[in-house]
Amino acid sequence: MRILLLILLVLSSCRQSEKGQGGSEVSGSAGSAGAKNAAKDLMRCAAPVATVALMEDPNGYAYMSRYSLPSPLTLVRLLMQQSGCFRVVDRSAGIEAAKREQELEQSGMLRKDQTIRKRQVIEAQYTMLTTIVFSEKNAGDTFGGIVSRLPVVGQFAGLLGNVHFKEAQTVLFLTDNETSEQVASATGSARATDLGAGGLVIGSLGGSALGGWGTTNEGKVIASALLDSFNNLVPQVQVLMQKQLPAPVPTKR
Repeated sequence: MRILLLILLVLSSCRQSEKGQGGSEVSGSAGSAGAKNAAKDLMRCAAPVATVALMEDPNGYAYMSRYSLPSPLTLVRLLMQQSGCFRVVDRSAGIEAAKREQELEQSGMLRKDQTIRKRQVIEAQYTMLTTIVFSEKNAGDTFGGIVSRLPVVGQFAGLLGNVHFKEAQTVLFLTDNETSEQVASATGSARATDLGAGGLVIGSLGGSALGGWGTTNEGKVIASALLDSFNNLVPQVQVLMQKQLPAPVPTKR
């Protein structure tokens, strides 16, 4: 048994989870009170440079149905707001809800002193497109075959029959909506070794409780790759001239 544990430790040293130089979690909150419990290595900006809307990959995300994961934009939106580099405007479910409220106001169904006003929607000065490629390689047969030939521990070869290498690569594209010019792009990657022993994953991918990203090994790898690509994008954003921004959301302080 000690020899088997030694083999697992060797696998751990050879195939660590990586996001750039290491894994990190994507979690916490963002808003007028600032970023709370954000990833420690998340890069930030001193002030937002523009408003931004996030766009789904028109080609879709092949991994979503297989691993029951939500859209990656749920994580990217959180990262962008926590970083302070952009003010995020909603162009998905949120804007549809706003349209419905406008329709209700125009129909006269809302109360007399309602606060829904026309021409208050903030424009998206930039658009961010997220692309993800996820791969999974089964190495269990190789490791299981090697262990099966070893004396004493050969009986434990079946424990390594489900070893998988999981890897995610992400690309972010930032486009200026005024000129349609792509002004920045960045890639990110992460990988981990799934030993298939009760969900054991070697590496430090951290955890993200948003949606299904923290409950599956695949989700953690993709979340880590998104953080890596966003950190690679921030230096490009920091040199951009700040666009004219609307007044910030009023707060109690």
